[in-house]
Amino acid sequence: MAEYEYDDSEQSEGFGINFDFKGYLFKALNLWKFVIACIGAALIIAYFINVRKQNVYKLESLISVETDQNPFFTANTSISFNWGGVSGKMGKTITTLQTRTHNEKVVDSLKSYMNYFKEGKYRKIDIYKDAPFVFEPDLEQPQVLGHFIGIRFLSETTFEVFTAFESENGSGQRYDTKERMPVTLPLGPFQNEFKVGAVINLPFFHGIVNLRNNRTVKAGQEFYMQFRNFDGVVNGYKNGIGVAPFSNASASVLRLSLVGNNKSKIVDYLNKTAIILSETELERKNLYATNTIKFIDSSLHAVNTSLKDFSDEMNTFRKENKVFDVSTEMTDVSTKLKDLEFQKEAESTKLNYLDALENYLRTKKDYTSIAAPTSVGIEEPNIQSSVAKITGLAIERQSKEYTLREGSENIKDLDRQIDAEKNVLLETISATKSTIRILVNALSRSIANLESKLSSLPENQQEFLKIQRKLDISQEAYNLYMDKRSEAAIVKAANVSDISIVDEAKDIGGGLIGPDKSLNYMMGLMLGFFIPMFLIFIIFILDHTIHGSDEVERLSKIPILGLIGKYRYHNNLVVFEKPKSAVAESFRSIRSSLQFILNKNPQAGGRTILVTSSVSGEGKTFYSINIATVYALSGKKTLLLGLDLRKPKIFDDFNLTNETGMVNYFIGEADFESIVNHTHIDNLDVVPAGPIPPNPSELLMSGNLESLIAELRQTYDIIVLDTPPLGLVTDALELVKYADTSIFMVRLDYTKKGMLQLINAKYRAGEIKNINFVLNFYKHKSNQSYGYGYGYGYGYGYGVYGNAYHDDGKKGFMFKIKEFLKRL
Repeated sequence: MAEYEYDDSEQSEGFGINFDFKGYLFKALNLWKFVIACIGAALIIAYFINVRKQNVYKLESLISVETDQNPFFTANTSISFNWGGVSGKMGKTITTLQTRTHNEKVVDSLKSYMNYFKEGKYRKIDIYKDAPFVFEPDLEQPQVLGHFIGIRFLSETTFEVFTAFESENGSGQRYDTKERMPVTLPLGPFQNEFKVGAVINLPFFHGIVNLRNNRTVKAGQEFYMQFRNFDGVVNGYKNGIGVAPFSNASASVLRLSLVGNNKSKIVDYLNKTAIILSETELERKNLYATNTIKFIDSSLHAVNTSLKDFSDEMNTFRKENKVFDVSTEMTDVSTKLKDLEFQKEAESTKLNYLDALENYLRTKKDYTSIAAPTSVGIEEPNIQSSVAKITGLAIERQSKEYTLREGSENIKDLDRQIDAEKNVLLETISATKSTIRILVNALSRSIANLESKLSSLPENQQEFLKIQRKLDISQEAYNLYMDKRSEAAIVKAANVSDISIVDEAKDIGGGLIGPDKSLNYMMGLMLGFFIPMFLIFIIFILDHTIHGSDEVERLSKIPILGLIGKYRYHNNLVVFEKPKSAVAESFRSIRSSLQFILNKNPQAGGRTILVTSSVSGEGKTFYSINIATVYALSGKKTLLLGLDLRKPKIFDDFNLTNETGMVNYFIGEADFESIVNHTHIDNLDVVPAGPIPPNPSELLMSGNLESLIAELRQTYDIIVLDTPPLGLVTDALELVKYADTSIFMVRLDYTKKGMLQLINAKYRAGEIKNINFVLNFYKHKSNQSYGYGYGYGYGYGYGVYGNAYHDDGKKGFMFKIKEFLKRL
């Protein structure tokens, strides 16, 4: 046999870090039952998760956000409260919906902090309005938080409160002030009987249980109540409610959505949040009108007082002076004077309003309480516009204070806008006041001229006209304020909220979004597959044992001579006692391959075959006995020579003793003829090792063995040398020089990959020549690449449990997968 030139680069490549993906797949295929079991277990777990999880629903509603002009805002309307405008309306509404203040109102209105349950198969089920009773809590008393309080009906008129506490200390909450406080709990089981409609006053439970309308209860029905922390409930809804524009085409429509386990709860919350939002928006929209009405009412009170005083003064004057009329000419003068004084009074009122407005702007920080300028007759468009803008910005700032901290950029931006508009308004007020003062001075001069004409009248008539003018002026001022107030009241009454419900939330079936059972099953399938595959991967990475011929080929360039299948038998004489078994066929195939190797180097005399392995237990003795047997059965005169002086084994299968053997020959106690044993197998002689000596290596190195082998070559056709393991001692290296070919046994699923490095090193150094691998304990399994072509004649079946001659030709699905992977 031509020697193989071993290359260092090939060796390093063979032991490289390349991952054996095909080997991993075969390993996984071999453990397919484990993978299937894991997938089944994962799917079962997914099933129980699905049936135990509560259904999750998502419902929606639509609201419209508009800024509609009130129909009373006509050209003849002098008081306009349309201060808002559409700019930023959507943003403000979205912000409001997600504020704590808004959600507190909704939770308080629905009493969402109070839950009703009944016992279900896997958990307590939230039944909300399906409970046949309603509990009216005493808001001024604390209710225990987090504990389930049972309600067991004994009849339609009586029920029992039952629960159990593990501690005497608990936490409670008053829902009027939302104050948290400690409550004392009765330790252990608790139950107490009450009548429907009667006041319950327990340390942890305060209120009244009433039956819902048209609902009946049966004796023995049990329900549960639970109170939750108000702030926690609010925070849950605040973070849970979804707000988004409906579409680009409907920019003024918002979609509200909410996710939960009870559809009735979701419906009520979405509809109530829209109603409260609408009411709040209308209240803010009417704030301007409300402030104006308050301002007019305060002015009316002063005018009404003046009117009453002047009326009393006129009546008293007439009684005392008997003056009821004056000349027509003087009356006309007095009428003109009255008109001038009324104008002066109106302008003075404007000045007072502007002085008050200027002082308000300079001293106040909250600008939501400014009255309309038109309420006192100021028609200056710049002033009206500025007041409207400042009020709108102030209300917007007020709404954002609930969600944004003071000093945030949005708040600062609003403050900058308010300050800029306020500065403009202050300048406009200053200019307007100057104009009004000029007009007042002109009116004063005109009034003085007319008063000089009246000076010719008797004093009592002058006083009469003076009182009459004051009375007329007060009456006209009163009538004007009443008209303004009526106008403001009409506008406020006619105002509608900018928020309207387009499509209210409703349970029409559907809305189920979870649990995603398909996803859970898919996750179960994936985890059930990948977890065992990962475990197999870890095992595969940490496993340093050789499992197949493909691994041997990858780790070493030494040829594989053949495979020996795993065979269960009571002794090692398989070839002799089971000649038709697959194992026997394996040895015949190896014999053919050996014959091909031995014939490549013809020489005189018999041929020697050395058998070794890395460690004990790899089938070295089994192979030695059966390869010697298969040669003997073929008519070759064969000798099995026991040279494993440290752990002799070959004698037992032939019913021989180990009292005398090679050791006795080496030390000169016996001649060779006396230690040779003729076995019951024709043409097969066996020489056992003999007693275990203290110096086996020295005995093997003696010159007696060399001369003995030379003599035996003349007597026997085949000499099989059963030697010690190469990986444990160096005895086998001393015997290599006597061998025509060497067999290195590799037991699959037993021999470590690192052991091949030793034989590779010896082979590369030239210490061992003409060596081949024989793979023992081969099993037909999925983590091997079969290795049929690695030998020189192994073509008879699989070598597993004697199936070689009884294959029915049927190929299973797993076999086809293996064949496909083998061809990759």
